[in-house]
Amino acid sequence: MRTIMRIAVTIPLFVSFSFAQKDVPMPKELPPYGAEKPLRPPSVHSAKLDNGLTLWLVSEPGFPKIAFSVAVRGGLAADPADSPGISELLAKTVDQGTKARTAKQIAQELQAAGGDVSADSQKDFIEVSTAVLASRMDAAISVLSDVLQNASFPDAEVALAKRNLSDSLRQRESQSGFLATRAMAKVLFGDHPYHVTAPTQDSVAAATSTDLRRIFAQRFRPDQAILVAVGDFDDTRMMEMVKAKFGAWKTPGASALSPTRSTSNAPEHAVFVVARPGSVQTTLELGTLGPLRGDPDYEAAMVANAIYGGTFSSRLTSNIREDKGYTYSPFSYLHAYLAAGVLVTHADVRNEVTAPTLNEIDYELNRIATTAPSDEELSKAKHYLVGSEAIQLQSRASLSDHLAELWVDGLPPEEIGIYGQKITNTTVSEVETAAMKYFPAFRTAIVAVGEEKVIREALAPFGIPVKTLQ
Repeated sequence: MRTIMRIAVTIPLFVSFSFAQKDVPMPKELPPYGAEKPLRPPSVHSAKLDNGLTLWLVSEPGFPKIAFSVAVRGGLAADPADSPGISELLAKTVDQGTKARTAKQIAQELQAAGGDVSADSQKDFIEVSTAVLASRMDAAISVLSDVLQNASFPDAEVALAKRNLSDSLRQRESQSGFLATRAMAKVLFGDHPYHVTAPTQDSVAAATSTDLRRIFAQRFRPDQAILVAVGDFDDTRMMEMVKAKFGAWKTPGASALSPTRSTSNAPEHAVFVVARPGSVQTTLELGTLGPLRGDPDYEAAMVANAIYGGTFSSRLTSNIREDKGYTYSPFSYLHAYLAAGVLVTHADVRNEVTAPTLNEIDYELNRIATTAPSDEELSKAKHYLVGSEAIQLQSRASLSDHLAELWVDGLPPEEIGIYGQKITNTTVSEVETAAMKYFPAFRTAIVAVGEEKVIREALAPFGIPVKTLQ
């Protein structure tokens, strides 16, 4: 899930460098680790309106703010084949005017309530969220309900958003990490809808306000949406307000989007080169398919990944950063979409160590697949995963986002507590089994972004097919 991926990618960069040092004896007087304490799930009041809108309400008296998250099914994977990534443009324009409010009025009314509105497009859903003062929740709900039911996509606002998105896309396309991510999605998923990671310049240029209105009408429907509220409010009053503002939201007569089909095809074990002439670095990504969030070995795979490359004290970091000095911040992450999971390793390295880096990554992938973790490694990984989830979900906005994502994945709110408990109870044997299933190097596709001649010459000794991606 998106929040878990954020944890996997960002937190290793900020954890104290002391964890990545070579085995320095700890002072003998230090107490042992305490028992892992899985995050207790929030108390959620679940309900559903007559029109099918799902509500998850979490009343947390105290700090006088409320976070709202609304997720609607159908994201980048639902985009038409001739309009890849149009969901990103829709997310950037959904709050730019309604039948009753201009973009300026929407911004001003939410600012007066102590917040603003944001929208984001993911593979499986689009999310609209805000966080406001509890005393002004009436105004916030009014604006939010108007946006979700009556977004109008004014031509002038769409034209401006298209120019901005085109500029943003051009900037992203100049970054090797973006190119690697886009290439890896194509390699892993082929023509499956999950291959879309962002719009193209052509799809942005061709998109119209009419297209956005049509897609909005198709996807923004109450029977395919959830509203999550977390903060200082009374459940009864919140229910009354939501019913008053969202009760008239009508479900269209057309059928809802079909669920994204699952995929389980193993990627080709080959090197896929994305040429970046003149590059003095090579960006390496190794990717394969992983478990879904609801699979019985998901938590064991998460622990295996934390040991392998998902933390700053991981085997991979200790090897190619601390010991070899090949790269500054290598990382790996395990991310589950609704219909597929991915396991990705990333490293930006100097051209001259492209081959040694791939060799060491392969070594660490195979080592986690064949060598049981020590008790210390297992304990560290569990503490990290349980603790980072607790840190991530301290914010009401993060909690509301996470709950919305759980709903999209078909999981209950109690999954927050279940996940932590499963992590705590994961055994060495379960980690070994999951690692053997998902981590062997031969299961990976390799994307290399950089100077093509350098990459081909460096990786020739591996005897792996090398192909150029356009």
